[in-house]
Amino acid sequence: MKLGLKGKNAIVTGGATGLGKAIVLALTREGVNVAFSIHKSTSTVDELLTQINNEHKGIAYALNADLSDVDSTKKFFDEAHEKLGQIDILVNNAGIWLSGYVKEIEPSAWDLQLAINLRAPFLLCQKFANAAEKEGHGGHVLNVTSQAAYYGSTTGHAHYAASKAGLIAFNASFAREEAKKGINSNNICIGIMHTRMIEKNLEKDKNYYVNRIPIGRVAEPEENSQVAAFLVSDACSYMTGATIDATGGMLMH
Repeated sequence: MKLGLKGKNAIVTGGATGLGKAIVLALTREGVNVAFSIHKSTSTVDELLTQINNEHKGIAYALNADLSDVDSTKKFFDEAHEKLGQIDILVNNAGIWLSGYVKEIEPSAWDLQLAINLRAPFLLCQKFANAAEKEGHGGHVLNVTSQAAYYGSTTGHAHYAASKAGLIAFNASFAREEAKKGINSNNICIGIMHTRMIEKNLEKDKNYYVNRIPIGRVAEPEENSQVAAFLVSDACSYMTGATIDATGGMLMH
């Protein structure tokens, strides 16, 4: 299947590690030029950029951004726009997974969780839609959400679950508003995946997580990145407002 991605320009948040990194690699292999957000430059980021720019069809830029800050988030979009030109694809991947049971969560932790996981995607969708309308083009948005949006958390992550549920509801409204303007906006719903975010929990009690997955194993970021690439491609031109289950059967909805 031809995805029609070659020559497109994309923004990906949290593109240095985990699923974000896998999405950046999947897109640049298809010939997409990508600007992705990072917290700070490291040798690992430099190696990733070298790999992409030497081996892939697309080029990549790593831009510093603090997605918990409104001005920094907006500046990140503007810098990416300046580097790439027209933005065709936005992937809201970055997220944090703070711990704490409801009786223990500090308001500051609640605010930080929602600032990065929900407010930053809102701000970037807003910037993306305004730029697309001004420039006269459509595009694709993909938000990374979680099975916790549906099931909640049993291990002390209520604020994370709330942020991911909010992202699904926000996307439904955004997709409705922008559908006739040529912007398709969908979600990919992730289950348990091998990333730095959850590795300590998996080391502590892997069976607790694996036993919840009908497929019987933890996902690799590369598997879900292929789904993500498909969802931001021309092959999905008639899909918007959808949440695609990539949880290994944890949802089945």
